[in-house]
Amino acid sequence: MVSPTEQSAATVAATKLSSDQLLDRILASLEDDKAEDVVSIDLRGRSAMADHMVVASGRSSRQVASIAEKLVERLKEQTGRTARVEGKATGDWVLIDTDDVIVHVFRPEVREFYQLEKMWMPADALRSPTLDRLRADHSAEQAGN
Repeated sequence: MVSPTEQSAATVAATKLSSDQLLDRILASLEDDKAEDVVSIDLRGRSAMADHMVVASGRSSRQVASIAEKLVERLKEQTGRTARVEGKATGDWVLIDTDDVIVHVFRPEVREFYQLEKMWMPADALRSPTLDRLRADHSAEQAGN
């Protein structure tokens, strides 16, 4: 059990952490858990919802849910921040809202379907081996029909 003093210290630490520092911790967590095709998008001056958006992929529903769960646990331990989480039960697309940074963790097929990066990044900035492979596979399927 966390004492009120420890909880207060964690709350103070959470409020002092800049969005860039929070982003660094999130990216480190995603790397530790072998998230793939991690893309960080700077939203400052473009949206009031957050300073950064991160989009990443896991290879399976189980890995997507695990990446999200570990990220939320690490943020709580390291910063005292609690994050809102949606979609962890299905593991296709998990949204983690930390206020300053919004994190989306997808299965590759679901990520390709929604293409969030296209909404927030210039087209020439979009480079992802998994997305390129999925596009090539889709084109091959279309050519075969």
